[in-house]
Amino acid sequence: MPPDPVRNGLSVDVEDWFQVGAFERTLDKADWDSLTPRVERNTDLVLALFAGSGVKATFFTLGWVAHRYPALIRRIVDAGHEIASHGWDHQRVFTMTAPEFRADLARARTALEDAGGVAVTGYRAPSFSIDARTPWAFAELAAAGYRYSSSVAPLAHDHYGWPEAPRYAFRPLADAELIELPVTVAQFGARRMATGGGFFRLLPAALTDFAVRQVNREGQPAVFYFHPWEIDPGQPRVTNAPLKSRLRHYARLGAMAGKLRELIARHEWGRVDEVVADLPRPQAFPRRTPGPSRELPSDEGQTPPTEFVATGPRPSPGKRKEAA
Repeated sequence: MPPDPVRNGLSVDVEDWFQVGAFERTLDKADWDSLTPRVERNTDLVLALFAGSGVKATFFTLGWVAHRYPALIRRIVDAGHEIASHGWDHQRVFTMTAPEFRADLARARTALEDAGGVAVTGYRAPSFSIDARTPWAFAELAAAGYRYSSSVAPLAHDHYGWPEAPRYAFRPLADAELIELPVTVAQFGARRMATGGGFFRLLPAALTDFAVRQVNREGQPAVFYFHPWEIDPGQPRVTNAPLKSRLRHYARLGAMAGKLRELIARHEWGRVDEVVADLPRPQAFPRRTPGPSRELPSDEGQTPPTEFVATGPRPSPGKRKEAA
């Protein structure tokens, strides 16, 4: 009898079209309330898509959205999905101090729990902005009582990434139960490629299928993400944004919903909190010293050693380098 399929994490980063990192230097937050909102409409379309596919997922949602659309949060919860935090207003973690991050966490969680009526135990940093510059962020999450985070992209990218981080789930703190479940990347030799969000939308779906199967063969869950605005080809255009940002944001929006339905049908999916609950008992992982962010000069951003404790089977000697 073949082994049971691995349950993978299906996740949605709930933010409106004007709240994305690509436009953060073009659109002022002070103007957000004057822009045409589409997040409620688009998230309802995602809920319908998931209902038609028979899957449950985790909705990492901005507190800003929950404060303005509490009925939307209630619909997500009533449909059996998990509500988790995406911070208050999409401010990247590495732009905050530890006290500012603590306040952002508290403000977002209050809005989400008041709207949804359920406890929030998961967190995803905006633009995967927990990296080598923010060794204090995991301690703040643990102190706030979060069960897990899915805030690390274990690769090099021009907007984010922590290439030295483990590829699979790990415990970032030796003295806490907090689990970090990085988003899934495809591994080609020494190179890692992102597979969710805009990468899934712009590149052949076979790349994401390859990554999911690759990690599942290791007995590990994949973590896939996208945004509600990615299934909305009719959204407003930010014509004064940089060309690169516009290309990334608007390309192939009309194809996204169909690609999502097909991807969901090809793999086993569930809520991220369920995936975390499925993880085997954590095992020790070799101590690593995260390097500086690739956006900083080599003599800046150095951090003290961080204790990584991986979950899942201990990698064999031949695969230990890849898993790291």
